[in-house]
Amino acid sequence: MKIPVLLMLVVSFGAWASYGVCNDGSISFNRDVRPILAETCFHCHGPDEEGREADLRLDEESSASEDRGGYQAISPGDLKASEAWSRIMSDDDDMLMPPPESHLSLNKKQKAVLKQWIIEGAQYEGHWAFSPPQAPDVPDVQGEGSRYALWGRNEIDSFVLAGLLKAGMSPSEEADPRTLIRRLTLDLTGLPPTLEETRHFVRDYQTHGEEAYQEAVRRLIHSPHFGERMTVPWLD
Repeated sequence: MKIPVLLMLVVSFGAWASYGVCNDGSISFNRDVRPILAETCFHCHGPDEEGREADLRLDEESSASEDRGGYQAISPGDLKASEAWSRIMSDDDDMLMPPPESHLSLNKKQKAVLKQWIIEGAQYEGHWAFSPPQAPDVPDVQGEGSRYALWGRNEIDSFVLAGLLKAGMSPSEEADPRTLIRRLTLDLTGLPPTLEETRHFVRDYQTHGEEAYQEAVRRLIHSPHFGERMTVPWLD
């Protein structure tokens, strides 16, 4: 993957990365738990005072773990002591949360996420927009002796490669010039390259390599179609 397109991917997925992705596979509140609670619980136990029940906020750690006369809604690391979990798993409609009349429910996957989160200590996280970015440690997958030592070109590639290897996959072979210009043109303009553009790039790439690619990127970014491509999400 060439650097300019890689940079675009980083920008596109920046918001996703900010949601607390955990390299060790643990549950992240912002990424995994908050969306579930927002969908099924915050209507009655969230920031809205008008709709709040039992003076309980599950969006705030202090309220969720507060001693409520011998029990806690969320007891970090202890499922049995977590009243919220007991309510989620209850067979009694009068105790079940979310209540049947809300027409909301938790599926098996959502329950599994909440269960694992409580077991792991029910760690809360502040909203990602107010958390200073932190640089994670770069995975050591391209070091000396690695079969992919020459595959990556920067630190981002190390994260991509680590994800592929963890999934039991390997990087694809580098694209040939015809495939490369087609991918690049579709990515930046949403349109396929013309026959003449393809022929020109193939000739140029065979002679100049990376310089030809960089020049193609500059040409496409200055195309009116690039602007049209970038505005599509807003126009839609």
